[in-house]
Amino acid sequence: MAKAAKKAGQKSAKSAKKSAPKPAAKKAAPKKAAPKKAAKKVAKKAAKKSGGSANSAFMAPVNLSPELASIVGKDSMPRTEVVKKIWDYIKAKDLQDKKNRRMINADERLKTIFKKDQVSMFDLAKIVNNNVKK
Repeated sequence: MAKAAKKAGQKSAKSAKKSAPKPAAKKAAPKKAAPKKAAKKVAKKAAKKSGGSANSAFMAPVNLSPELASIVGKDSMPRTEVVKKIWDYIKAKDLQDKKNRRMINADERLKTIFKKDQVSMFDLAKIVNNNVKK
């Protein structure tokens, strides 16, 4: 009989264990996925750009046509500087149209590169491109 009582006590202890709430299992930290090749390339490019070096394609000097060189003042300079110098010339001579500020009125010097009396400011990059040589 002692064995039966002992077994009954074990059963009640087991059922108590089953009914008692279990503590939450610890979740394992999610594993980080291995970075892909594309992500590595992007990270390398970002690291290079953060170094402060400019894109060399934009900063490469280009040879200017004689007409364009007479306006900007040099025979060779980067495209970005060429556009800046043209805008400086336009503002200094007050050549933007008064009603439509997007249009540039050409004076005698600008007519040589514009080939028109008036051009849009959005055509300026195309005009510069037509007057430079790499």
